Amino acid sequence: MDDKLAIQFYEQKQYDKAITYFDKLFDKLPDVYFNYYYNALIEVKDYKTAEKITKKQIKRNASNSQLYVKLGRVYLLMENPEKGKEQYEKAIKSLIPEQNNVFTLAHAFEEMELYDYAIDVYKKGRKATFEIYPYYYEIADLYKKKGDLKAMVNEYLDAIEFRESEIYTAQTNLQQSLGYDDRNGGFNNPILKQELIKRIQQQPDKTIFSEFLIFLLNQQKDFEGSFIQSKALDKRQKLDGTRLMELAQLCIDHENYEVAEKCYQYILSKGKNNPYYDIAKIERLNAGYLQLTHLANPSLTNLLALETNLEMVIKEFGISNLTLPLIKKSALLKAYFLNKPQEAVQLLEDITTQYAFDKNEIAEIKLDLADMYLLIGNIWDASLLYSQVEKDFKYEVVGQAAKFKNAKLSYYASDFKWAKSQCDVLKGATSKTIANDALDLSLVITDAIGVDTNTAPLSMFASAELLMMQHQNQQAIARLDSINTLFNEHTLGDDIYYKKAEIYKRMNLYAEAVKMYENIVEFYPNELYGDDALFKEAEVYERYLSDKEKAKQLYTDLMVKYPGSIYVVEARKRFRELRGDTVN
Repeated sequence: MDDKLAIQFYEQKQYDKAITYFDKLFDKLPDVYFNYYYNALIEVKDYKTAEKITKKQIKRNASNSQLYVKLGRVYLLMENPEKGKEQYEKAIKSLIPEQNNVFTLAHAFEEMELYDYAIDVYKKGRKATFEIYPYYYEIADLYKKKGDLKAMVNEYLDAIEFRESEIYTAQTNLQQSLGYDDRNGGFNNPILKQELIKRIQQQPDKTIFSEFLIFLLNQQKDFEGSFIQSKALDKRQKLDGTRLMELAQLCIDHENYEVAEKCYQYILSKGKNNPYYDIAKIERLNAGYLQLTHLANPSLTNLLALETNLEMVIKEFGISNLTLPLIKKSALLKAYFLNKPQEAVQLLEDITTQYAFDKNEIAEIKLDLADMYLLIGNIWDASLLYSQVEKDFKYEVVGQAAKFKNAKLSYYASDFKWAKSQCDVLKGATSKTIANDALDLSLVITDAIGVDTNTAPLSMFASAELLMMQHQNQQAIARLDSINTLFNEHTLGDDIYYKKAEIYKRMNLYAEAVKMYENIVEFYPNELYGDDALFKEAEVYERYLSDKEKAKQLYTDLMVKYPGSIYVVEARKRFRELRGDTVN
């Protein structure tokens, strides 16, 4: 009965009453009731009795190192830190360094936030069982709690040195420890990089640290640094450049074409016998095309030089699966950047009629060719090719793309009923992009002719879009402006602003594009393009006007005003990148 009453009072935090029972129970069963009695005495600040029973318990079980910690705590509460320190040292000295004992004693110190003593416990355990379990992660966690990030980082690096397979666990732990620091941008904390470089310098043959540093630099998007380390590691190990090929692709994915070029140049410098020589030569030109065509205003000299280089490499390697991407880019360059659409059409026509490529590749080429037919005004030929691809690939993405392009042709021709019916089918397309484009076009048609049956404004709008497709920018703007002049009660206001913004961007008139987006946000915030306009405006400030603060503000506005927008995820990602966070 006494034991039940003692526990009941203890759980109710009536420690004075509990102590009267624990005093007797402890004498009978000290191992069972010591902790209850000790804790109750500490709560009522009866430190003398707590000291007495702890000493008594130590006499009974001198090998129980935790008891010295408890006695040390009593002395600390009695404001006698020197005697407390003496007990802590006895605890460590008396420790039998078996794994359970190590964990138990270390946790006892950790609960009292005596992290240095807990670290000493683990280090004693490490000496005894180094090959079995060296306690790197436990010690690293304690250094983290102490705020000693350098020591923490080195424990993780020691774990990797101990066993290289630990790199994945160490990376995960480091990312959790350093990766949520918004001020330093996660892995941008300089300590990890500094310590890795030290280890590489001290142990150049320990390539795991070079690999970790490359991983870190890629996380930070420091591709120049990654290139330097990757090249050094490739040379040191006398490899074939695989790592550089992977880095080049990563650079292209992040639009860092300069470093991608360096990677490909390094591969090419290895000579024609290198297994990646041919593909590096091809991919270098692919990257060059992307770099040049992403510029706001690429020079004609550079465009012509790229055209020449493409043609030279195609001639060198011949028409094959290897060069097909270059052939397509050569055609696109001629059609959309060098005002040579007829040459582009001839190039793609030759490919579709004279060479045997995979049917999926031919389908993609046919779509490009059909777009070029539209560019030169061959509407019928374009529709025929779209229909062929749609028929042959009815349930695949390329077929759905062809179906949408054909619907767009009907739209250009003012056959709005048919265009809308096709778009409504494509709302369930496999490709999210096609489904969204189909939904947008369907909504444009519905909004424009839903109130009345006057299709004239929409016909003019559709013809302006066709002019845009044909790169007749000034004519397209004039056609859009004429809608406002002739039909002052039309419902295409936000659509007109949005299309004009696209044209102005194409013409590198970014301030004018921003004005169009601002008009949509101000006058049509709840219409179809409200969130689109805000996102695109932020994008212009970020990528073309180099105003990161304004871009951050607009991305934030989008997340607040349009929480359900499809752009929210990307807006949040870009906002964090602009703020300097590490985004994976």
